[in-house]
Amino acid sequence: MIIWIVFIGFMILSWIISMVLKSKFKKFSKIPVDNGMSGRDVAERMLRDHGIYDVRVESVQGQLTDHYNPQNKTINLSPDVYNGRSVASAAVAAHECGHAVQHATAYAWLGFRSKMVPAVSFSSKWVQWILLAGIFTVHTFPALLLVGIVLFALTTIFSFVTLPVEINASQRALAWLSSAGITSYQNHDKAQDALKWAAYTYVVAALGSLATLLYYIMIYMGGSRD
Repeated sequence: MIIWIVFIGFMILSWIISMVLKSKFKKFSKIPVDNGMSGRDVAERMLRDHGIYDVRVESVQGQLTDHYNPQNKTINLSPDVYNGRSVASAAVAAHECGHAVQHATAYAWLGFRSKMVPAVSFSSKWVQWILLAGIFTVHTFPALLLVGIVLFALTTIFSFVTLPVEINASQRALAWLSSAGITSYQNHDKAQDALKWAAYTYVVAALGSLATLLYYIMIYMGGSRD
């Protein structure tokens, strides 16, 4: 009963944060930056200011689909961010460039996260099937569930390793936005607020993954005792 209360609590919390995040971005998307720069302009300038010339800024479909791809060195911005000239657009564009700066400066946590990607990709492909089979056979073949737990633990660790990467990218973004004069004292706190709520989504995801991992461990321990 307790574990289900925790699950439901995380689901509700995740939904609340998602709704607040969307509300914040909708609100801050109506607040223009003083210099009228678009998200693309902001991204390209931040890259230049950090001496990065081998990263392209591109537009991708969707909403809040913005991301940095270290494989082909591209900053991928959703249409609203790419074309937007608001505080929200500037904050998101700068945050994604923060990842490019991390890559260029060999930021340790990003390097560790990148090394985990192949293992996590493999785990994500099979873990749910192995866990499901392991739960059904926990009394006869508990080792299968243990394999699933190990694979799921990789995704949980990955979630926690992601936290310092995302927080550091936001810190780099906010520092540059202020020093470069993209945001002013009237609207810098809006950019900070937007990125803060974006970070909360990663915190909840990591804690939710940890709670799920503990749940599977409890099933395994109960099955092993039987």
